[in-house]
Amino acid sequence: MAAARPKMLVLGRNTTTVPRMKELAGEGVDVVSQSDVAMPNAAADFLVVDGTEPQLASDLQVCAMGLFSALPDGVVLLDDELNILWHNQTFSQLLQCTTRIVGRSLQDVISPADGTDLNRVSVPASPGEAASLLVKREDKNVFSLRLARTTISLGGDNRNALILTVRNVTSQVLEKQKQDAIYRAGLELGNLSPDEVTAMTPEERVALLKDQILQLTQEVLGYDTFEIRLLNSENNELIPLLEFGMAPEAASRQLFAAESGNGVTGFVAFAKRSYLCADTKNDKLYLCGATDARSSLTVPLMIRDSVLGTFNVESPGTLAFDQKDLDFLTLFSRVVASSLNQLQLLEAEKVTAATENTDRLRREVSEPSDEILNAATWILERYIGHDPDVCERLHLITDRIRKIRSDIGNIGQTTETAATLNPATIQRPPRKALIGKRVLVVDQDATAREDAHNLLGQMGCEVEAVQNATAACAMLRNYHYDVVLTDIRLSDANGYECFRRLREINAHVPIIMMTAFGYDASHSIVKARQEGLKAVLYKPFRRAQMLDEVEKAVTTPPACN
Repeated sequence: MAAARPKMLVLGRNTTTVPRMKELAGEGVDVVSQSDVAMPNAAADFLVVDGTEPQLASDLQVCAMGLFSALPDGVVLLDDELNILWHNQTFSQLLQCTTRIVGRSLQDVISPADGTDLNRVSVPASPGEAASLLVKREDKNVFSLRLARTTISLGGDNRNALILTVRNVTSQVLEKQKQDAIYRAGLELGNLSPDEVTAMTPEERVALLKDQILQLTQEVLGYDTFEIRLLNSENNELIPLLEFGMAPEAASRQLFAAESGNGVTGFVAFAKRSYLCADTKNDKLYLCGATDARSSLTVPLMIRDSVLGTFNVESPGTLAFDQKDLDFLTLFSRVVASSLNQLQLLEAEKVTAATENTDRLRREVSEPSDEILNAATWILERYIGHDPDVCERLHLITDRIRKIRSDIGNIGQTTETAATLNPATIQRPPRKALIGKRVLVVDQDATAREDAHNLLGQMGCEVEAVQNATAACAMLRNYHYDVVLTDIRLSDANGYECFRRLREINAHVPIIMMTAFGYDASHSIVKARQEGLKAVLYKPFRRAQMLDEVEKAVTTPPACN
């Protein structure tokens, strides 16, 4: 059987073109004109267009030759009843259809799963008009349909026809849905009213936030293995806040924001940029998170230029994440960071209010309680050895006064703060060495005594203040103090005299002298330095100066005599 000869299709109506092409091609090629082609299943190996009449080839003829099959969109020719007359190859590929499509209705071929009836679509009445709609199929693909009317030439007659273009927009629709879902997630994470938030404890607010983040991460992003850590800015530790699907040893692993040695999470917090690990087996930064993880994606939780923490997701497949995943996780992480920041700001506001109340109570209580302590001590010294019952009651009074002041100071220390989310988020950085230390302040200036109560009390010190050297000596004889601060100008003694009298009572207690503008007419500071004076504060001194000197005094071991 002889092999089929290649076919050359000639477009144009010049009667000389076809004979001329036959003459040039010879017997090895079948040369046919457009009028010899059976529509719409025409096919040819070669195409020749008569340049003298380039506009004579109809849209239908061009389609029939398969040129539209190279287009990325499906192209379909329909009659007025929306039956398919012709389609390009792309259309059948989009539908993943292997059966014959020509002759079937568009509704039957597309098979919308969202209830759309294509037969009820408003068909354009005249050329130039178009109708567009989205259709979701049972296979979850979403198609964008655009239906337009055009004029075509068929068999020498001009007639109207419907041209349908079909594009798979599933990825774009899913992307838009994710964006909308993330937007709704942001509203949901922040939809608590001020009354609701105020009525909840910090633990309840954090628990609610965790539940919301967990639900939204799974529903919006579709991640089942992830971890969120918060950065403690005081020591750069990344503290676990929420994890799902991670190995127990990974969830409890101690990590810090550092360039190396702390996994991808530590690097992301340190560098303030995202990191995509395509293959966990061959990435030097990666530390095992989920048991079966082969790729991971980690982004920083950022508020402006500050890192609040990290958000890490993992997958059992290599190359599981791409740029779109990075974009969505970055967007979602901003929502999470904003919610965490709002919660921390709320807690910081409550801490500020609680601290202000504590300071106010301390100011109001400090002077009268000092007076009660001084009076009780004065009486106590006169009854010692004479009336044990009176002494016992006086001791009870002084103990109760100290207990009241301690309870006031503890209000600020025990108030629930944003440390539930981030231990570094507190209003006043604590000085652990000062907590619980007892300080005696000797100054005839009431404002100076009040300032000492506030400043040292905020750090957790137990402060007691007197106005003169006599009262100071009585207090030191009866009670233990970790450090004494005394002004050099007192009503009943100069600084050196007060220093000597205190040292006679307790040779080991650290003493710090205070003086205004360096004025020391009696040379008390020079004399006291020769006998072991710890330090001098020159008024007005900065807050940090006083705290530094007191901290140094209570932490330095006493010198051996």
